[in-house]
Amino acid sequence: MVDHPRARKLADRIQVIVAKMLDSRIKDPRLGFVTITDVRVTGDLQNASIFYTVLGDETDRENTAKALESAKGTIRSEVGKQTGIRLTPALSFHLDAVPEAAASFDAALLEAQRRDAELKALREGKTFAGEEDPYRIADENASDEEA
Repeated sequence: MVDHPRARKLADRIQVIVAKMLDSRIKDPRLGFVTITDVRVTGDLQNASIFYTVLGDETDRENTAKALESAKGTIRSEVGKQTGIRLTPALSFHLDAVPEAAASFDAALLEAQRRDAELKALREGKTFAGEEDPYRIADENASDEEA
């Protein structure tokens, strides 16, 4: 997919407009603590996908999704007014999965760190069964000198 400069500029502008509207003009009690993380606009400027995160549990996410869906028309008309383009893009809201993915990565990293600490504790005070370096480096150097 090619990233068109005009689409990127419009996406940045839409992100600012939607964030300001959610902060000041949309007064739906179902709307939780929302952060607009990204906006992607198609190359023909007809569709805009708005990605958001919600602080809270699953019910907060569901209520916020319903509130955003009900306010979609108001938000789209404001986007059309403030951008001044001929055709206002159709808006679609998507819950951003980045925080959940980041949390699972953090959990995996903590588990790896815990296992590394266990392995270090097991290795402490132990010695190798044979030589520390089993490769015959000295013999290879001697054969190189003879040739």
